[in-house]
Amino acid sequence: MLYRPFGNLGWQVSAVGMGTWNIGNQWGEIDDATAWATIRSAFEHGVNLFDTAESYGIPNGLSEERLGLGLAGIRHRVFVVSKIGHWGQRTGQAVPKTTVDMIRLCAHASLHRLRTDWLDVVLCHEGNIEDPRIYLDAFEMLKQRGRVRAYGISTDSLEVLRRFNQYGTCRVVEVDYSLLNRAAEDDLLPYCQQHGIGVLVRGPLRRGLLAGKFTRDTVFVDDVRRSWNVGGEQREQFERDLARVEDLKAVVRPGREMVMAALRYVISHPAAPVAIPGAKSPEQAAANAAAGDRTLTDHEMQTLLEALG
Repeated sequence: MLYRPFGNLGWQVSAVGMGTWNIGNQWGEIDDATAWATIRSAFEHGVNLFDTAESYGIPNGLSEERLGLGLAGIRHRVFVVSKIGHWGQRTGQAVPKTTVDMIRLCAHASLHRLRTDWLDVVLCHEGNIEDPRIYLDAFEMLKQRGRVRAYGISTDSLEVLRRFNQYGTCRVVEVDYSLLNRAAEDDLLPYCQQHGIGVLVRGPLRRGLLAGKFTRDTVFVDDVRRSWNVGGEQREQFERDLARVEDLKAVVRPGREMVMAALRYVISHPAAPVAIPGAKSPEQAAANAAAGDRTLTDHEMQTLLEALG
C-alpha cells in the first residue's frame, strides 16, 4: 500500500481507503459479523482511512455503528472521516441544520455511534450549500474542543468549495471522480492542489459499473441503484455509462483487472487523492486495497483514456 501526505495536514494516509456506505444495508443486507470482518480485512491489507456518514445505513447511522465496533482496539491507528447533513432526510423528517448547536448535536451523536472521542475529519454533507457559515462556526468550535481534528465538505462544485474555504480553513474535500466522471480534473482538483486540501474520491468505481460485470439486463434490487432499472430516472445515464465500460473492455478485462485500473486511475492524479471504494465482504475489501500498491504509468493512463475516446 502507498502512503502519502493528505493535503497539508501532515498525515500519511493510504492511497486506497474504505467507504462504509455499503456495510449499512442500503446496498443489500449483510450481517454484523460480515461488516466487522470487512473492516478488519481492509485494515489488515493496509487501509488506514475509513469514510462514513451520519445518514448511512438502514436504519440511519448503522454504518457508523458497525464501523465503531469494527475498529475496536485499532481506532488510534486509523483516520476516521464522517459527514453531517442528512440525518433523517431519507426517512421523512430531516434534522434542521439551522444553528451551531444542531451541528454540534449531530457531531456528538456520530462520536457516540462510532465509539470514539474524536473525528479525524468531519465534512459538511450538503454539497450545494449556499451559506456554510453555520457549519464553519460549528466545526471550528468542535475543533477547538478537541472533538474533530480537521474539517471540510463533500461537494462536486468548485463554487461551493470556495465558499466553504472562505477563511482558508477547509482541509478536506470529498468529490465524485472516476474514469466515467472526470469533471473534477478541470478545476476542482487543481484548486485542491493549490490550497493544500486533501482529496477523498467517492464513486471511484461508479457504484460498481467499473467492475465491468453489469449488462442492460441486470436488475438492481438495492436501494442505491434501483433507479438504474428499466423505467428508472437514472436509466439513460446508466446505459451511457455502460456503453463506455464496454469500450474499456478493449484494453482491460472486466473483473479484478478493471477494478484495479479504475482505482489506480483516480489515485494517480497529482492531487494525490484517496479512493474510498465500498466493500461488502472481506475479499472485496482486500481486492480494493491491493490497487493501492502503485499508481499508473503515463502509458497506462493514456491507454485507458484513448479507449474511452
